[in-house]
Amino acid sequence: MDFSFSEEQQEIQGLAAQILGDKVTHERLKEMEASPEWFDRDLWAELAKAGLVGISLPEDAGGGGFGILEAALVLEEVGRTVAPVPYFPTVILGAFAIAQFGTDEQRKRFLPGVAEGDTILTAALAEDLNPDPSSPQTIAKPDASRWGLTGAKTLVPAAHLAATILVPAKTGEGTIGVFLVDPNGSGVTLERLITTSGEPQFAVVLDNAEGEPLGDPTHGAPVVDRIVELATAALCAIQLGVCEQALKMTAEYTSTREQFERPLAAFQAVAQRAADAYIDTEGIRLTAWQAIWRLAEGLPAANEIAVAKFWAAEGGQRVVHAAQHLHGGIGVDVDYPLHRYFLWAKQCELTLGSATPQLVKLGKALADEPV
Repeated sequence: MDFSFSEEQQEIQGLAAQILGDKVTHERLKEMEASPEWFDRDLWAELAKAGLVGISLPEDAGGGGFGILEAALVLEEVGRTVAPVPYFPTVILGAFAIAQFGTDEQRKRFLPGVAEGDTILTAALAEDLNPDPSSPQTIAKPDASRWGLTGAKTLVPAAHLAATILVPAKTGEGTIGVFLVDPNGSGVTLERLITTSGEPQFAVVLDNAEGEPLGDPTHGAPVVDRIVELATAALCAIQLGVCEQALKMTAEYTSTREQFERPLAAFQAVAQRAADAYIDTEGIRLTAWQAIWRLAEGLPAANEIAVAKFWAAEGGQRVVHAAQHLHGGIGVDVDYPLHRYFLWAKQCELTLGSATPQLVKLGKALADEPV
């Protein structure tokens, strides 16, 4: 059986690697990190022009007609270059859900702009002291011809750039809906938050803010579940790129840095630590692509996603800790590129559940259906 990517998929990843590798330099990253937007608009335009932003959107919306697997290939390269572009919130959190669950009018309103690089989307999944996006505390109430949303979301990526935010909200006893909310609309307040990686995310406070239903406002659970599945798997793809690049930088450094007139890589303890990091990276790779492939094929993937996220969280942290340790003092120097990979890995680890919640999910699955 052939487990390799198709020729088209390899070309997609190669194109993403070429554009991101050429455009994302250490100096450019420092410039973007000093910008309030934390957004490389020129790079985003280049990705859109190459068809990579819309590669996974339907062809009738101006996209390439591919799916989550191809989007994940691009996200692996985003992680490898720690590129400051809103690919994850726009494509994974927003565009996929609108493409699958939106009305024809909603699809026409948002998706062509996404493919062209003009429209940015995001979703507000997290709430304080509430780890379950499918049980939101935010409330949506119908009022004449509109829905009014009241509540607070946190850690919303790219909210300052987005044309709309997908917001899960409780619509009744045991029912939820997903609503499109204008971040600049009445009753919406954004508060800037600085996250582990330095990326600006936002607390979004809603005070009877108008929301437009995405699908049935009383049957939004499948929408939320789909967004969370895709997002969790996509985070694993990002983490794979982060870890691969951190490991590559470490291999190059230990091969050229000498101690006692020998390269660091020649010392057995260094080689063993690097080998362990390589094994962890391969574990992330195999579990991530298994989960993403199952999603792409329309197969049940809940357990595979939990396994992949566990490896991305637990293994990912081991990889970047090893990378910093083997670099010595320079590994924690913020003028040296490696520190970004440590911070991105930590943020990927914690977003949508760290290692322990994944083990809880797997434990429950085994208890419910013993092997």
